[in-house]
Amino acid sequence: MDRNPSPPSSDGEEEAAVAGDSIGNTVYSKHWLFSVLTKLIEVISSKKSDSSELNNVDVQVDLDEDLENDICKVWDMSMDKDVALFLQEFNAPDIFMGVFAKSKSPRLTEICVGILGNMACCQNICLSISKDENLGQLILQRLCDSDPPTLLETSRLLLTCLCHSEAASIWVERIRGSPSVYDCLCFIMSSSTNVELLVKVGEVVDKLFDLDEELMLNWIKNGSRQAVEQPTDDSQEESPDFEIVPCLLEAAKQVCSDNNTEGLDVYMHILQLLTTVDEGIQAIVQTTDGGKETWNLLCNLFCNDLCQPDDPPIIVQEQKMVLASILSVLSAIYASQTEKEDVKMKTNMPLIGSLIRVLQNMEECGKRPSDGSKESKSEESEKDFHFKILKDICCELLSNMFQELSKENILEGLKQGHLNEQKCSCAFQNLLPFYLTSVESFVEVLRDADQSLAGALEKRFPSLQLQA
Repeated sequence: MDRNPSPPSSDGEEEAAVAGDSIGNTVYSKHWLFSVLTKLIEVISSKKSDSSELNNVDVQVDLDEDLENDICKVWDMSMDKDVALFLQEFNAPDIFMGVFAKSKSPRLTEICVGILGNMACCQNICLSISKDENLGQLILQRLCDSDPPTLLETSRLLLTCLCHSEAASIWVERIRGSPSVYDCLCFIMSSSTNVELLVKVGEVVDKLFDLDEELMLNWIKNGSRQAVEQPTDDSQEESPDFEIVPCLLEAAKQVCSDNNTEGLDVYMHILQLLTTVDEGIQAIVQTTDGGKETWNLLCNLFCNDLCQPDDPPIIVQEQKMVLASILSVLSAIYASQTEKEDVKMKTNMPLIGSLIRVLQNMEECGKRPSDGSKESKSEESEKDFHFKILKDICCELLSNMFQELSKENILEGLKQGHLNEQKCSCAFQNLLPFYLTSVESFVEVLRDADQSLAGALEKRFPSLQLQA
């Protein structure tokens, strides 16, 4: 089916008209919902006698169309809080546990996980689901499912629980004790072409890393050793060893190829979180290519996709978060490289030009009059805070790169339009006085490359003139 059917209307409303049959303040019928859940119980119970199906985990069964229609209606209805509470009272999560344990219908499993995800939007139910250890383990096992829709609904359910303040710690602890979660998520990120699934899995990883640095460190350090337990049968293939950075890069490339800005934001933020710990930086730069793949991917995004010359200056406001994430990672790689020519200098002039363009756009945004919108002081303060972070990261990376430029680099930059008087002036305006040494180093090399330009800049910035 292309979409879930709408919740029951006429029939359900007629049944709900019976005194006491409506669910809460809704028009949905208790009797109708009972009948659907009873059918579901009967379907699951009937599996017990089918030993051949239970013994063959590869067998998949199509869901009966009538049951699918009815259970899909329940899925839609479960977005209503009264319905969710009624399902909880009817012990629906226990029924769904039976589905997860016995069903060979991917569609039925997907729907049941989806209903749980809707129910988890109610805080009390979310906490109840989270505290059920058996249900929790079955949910985590769904991450190893081969069915993309089921994986998507499982990821949504997990993200909902991780966003619940009381439930989050339960899931973090549970995931710490379930090494297979790492492998399942890495497998999805490294192999899936389903962008919607990649975005949701990325949000789960991002939330986990944001919630628990210890978990992030464990996945960085021990990820390749956290393999899914394999049968001892020699005929079984060994599980691959996953490393977190290559998996993140594969997912990032996939969402970028689909022009999915939400996914780009998520994966760039995950990479930024890795750079907040030394082990994360080392995981990036100590890959077999020395961090070149990460550098090239992020550099290409920054120089060729984001904040482009034909974009209005206000674009920097919209992209400030992802720009800050990308530049944080680039800055960390830049500072960690020893063989600078390998990574830094090959793309330095386009990168310098793009850094200056971001600073120019930020200046233009600062000059724009207020649009009269009624933003609260906290919103304005938050906007200024994120702008300051982006500016600081830009200036730090630009100052480091200025110190490494040779005469040939500057001549190349002038020829290609990455440098000119206006751009250099903007750079100096933002770098001075905090990065005076870097600017002086740049001007000294600039004198050899273009004495006229150096002289014009020294006149505009007297502090840079040669001391007598």
